[in-house]
Amino acid sequence: MPTTSLLDRFLDGLTPLRPRAVWAHGSLAGGDYQEGRSDLDLIAVLPGPVGLGTVRRVVALHRRLRTVPLAAKLHCSYLTPAGLDDPDRSHLTWAHGQVMRRPVTPVTRRELHDFGRVLHGEPPAGLLPAVPERQLNDFVVRDQRDYWRPAVDKARLWRQDVWVDLGLLTFARATVTLRDGRLISKREALDELVPLGAPAELVADITRRRYDDHPAPAAEDWLTRRAELTRAYLAPAIDTLVTTYG
Repeated sequence: MPTTSLLDRFLDGLTPLRPRAVWAHGSLAGGDYQEGRSDLDLIAVLPGPVGLGTVRRVVALHRRLRTVPLAAKLHCSYLTPAGLDDPDRSHLTWAHGQVMRRPVTPVTRRELHDFGRVLHGEPPAGLLPAVPERQLNDFVVRDQRDYWRPAVDKARLWRQDVWVDLGLLTFARATVTLRDGRLISKREALDELVPLGAPAELVADITRRRYDDHPAPAAEDWLTRRAELTRAYLAPAIDTLVTTYG
């Protein structure tokens, strides 16, 4: 299985950095992983400060993996024990073929506690502080209000599959988290969308592209209509969610 082979090579290459733990979150841990379509979302906890030498070794590791199948979908944030308790702190991250810095959000932290998959070393509960409900909910509301709602007004984005998929699925997942106090997978989020008032044809479109073996490319007129439907649904839906839980 290409995924298993890639993870084995990644963990082997990470050995010289002496990680205390390597965890998977997202679909790989949550039971909705689609090989070749889903990202491989990982967290590595290194034993000490991440200096320039460590950055160079991390970059070299990911560059060595570039020719391995699925490597482009492997994303990993590198934490240290000193930074585990701060969800706003940015960490060295390899994603989308480049090095960057970004935080490990309260949603990711809760995923790790609820269903994180241990690939190496200590479990999340032994290293990562618990996520209070208020902290999780505040983050979810802020993400919908400050990131997704302004994005809805940028019409050019919504002709792209990734914006339609993530916009709708993230909204459904946010709603369930705020309403029920639990995290759900993208597969479960699809089942929530129609009851939440999303147009059934949008949900069918996402389902087809995520789960059909060979989905046909979308026609130009559908891309235009899909963008209009998505924006018309999400704008008031997000506004109502933020008003209700903000």
